[in-house]
Amino acid sequence: MWRKSISALLYLPPYLKILAGTLGWLVFISFVYYQISVESPDRKIVKMGYMPVITNLAAPILDHVSENGDGIRYKALKFASFAEMAESLRNGQIDVAFMIAPLSIVLRQQDEDVKVVYIGNRHESTMVTRKDLNVKSLRDLIGKTIAVPMRFSGHNISILNIIEEQNLTGKIKVVEMNPPDMASALSAGALDAYYVGEPFAAQTIKSGHSEKFFYVEDVWDKFICNLVVVRNDLIQQQPDMVQEIVRGAVRSGFWASQNIPEATKIASKYWNQPVDLLEYAFTTPQDRILFDQYIPKESEMKQMAEMMKQVGLLENTDVSGLVDDRFARAVKVEEVIDVESILNTDTYMTN
Repeated sequence: MWRKSISALLYLPPYLKILAGTLGWLVFISFVYYQISVESPDRKIVKMGYMPVITNLAAPILDHVSENGDGIRYKALKFASFAEMAESLRNGQIDVAFMIAPLSIVLRQQDEDVKVVYIGNRHESTMVTRKDLNVKSLRDLIGKTIAVPMRFSGHNISILNIIEEQNLTGKIKVVEMNPPDMASALSAGALDAYYVGEPFAAQTIKSGHSEKFFYVEDVWDKFICNLVVVRNDLIQQQPDMVQEIVRGAVRSGFWASQNIPEATKIASKYWNQPVDLLEYAFTTPQDRILFDQYIPKESEMKQMAEMMKQVGLLENTDVSGLVDDRFARAVKVEEVIDVESILNTDTYMTN
């Protein structure tokens, strides 16, 4: 059924494809504005675009803890693709983008005045392969298809580098696919493997359709999946608000790491995914996800740009002006008693 649906779309007349795409975009934008308009006009609203992966866990948590009260209202808007999110950031339809890391470099090189201000938790991506293929090495995937979230993703950079290192360039097909579609595609036999942020890899591991090939930290230490990007005009006009956004994101991560059952219940509500799946992804293996390395570094972004150039995704490695680390450096981590205290500003202790 899945293959037939995709095939039907591929053979639509061009004008119908354009019409379908336009209508889809209008529906999405209408939904975004509806979500924003129902909020109280008396509260300052921060619109956060995100994808439902663990590295972006701060988005639903901040939305949850700011539902009531009179402070900043953090509104988490779930996107189906990073490309749509990037366009919304360009057009000012969102204030904050929990964005896949290499895409921020591309935006900067396209003269978008954006800044990376926070790194989401690290080490939460996994590559899985179809269980029936019994894959033991990358050579077992010759002639097969691997999906990554998009060409401008750390997953794509990573697997292309591994393919090149093992002299397999051109022998394995790497395709782009939105993360929410990967599990069903693999289960239907349309994919042989995929490499993505959790909990999407855990879906097919738990269903029995796939098995782990490697965790991202096995091939890329301190891997950055997603990070937070804001427009520089927001920093210039409302630096205190940017500071609160970063502070809330950092504290959300520290709270979640100590309160996994409650954090996964919150995420489950926003992501429409089972709590047991999220708990499995969060804890398998134990302590793999890093929450304490949230300060962005220009050196890391430069290294990523060099890797992107090596695989043909960039013409130059310029990342000048992309990183603004002052907000993350200013955060002092205090004990978070409960989820509601994430936004408290009373007591501090140095991190």
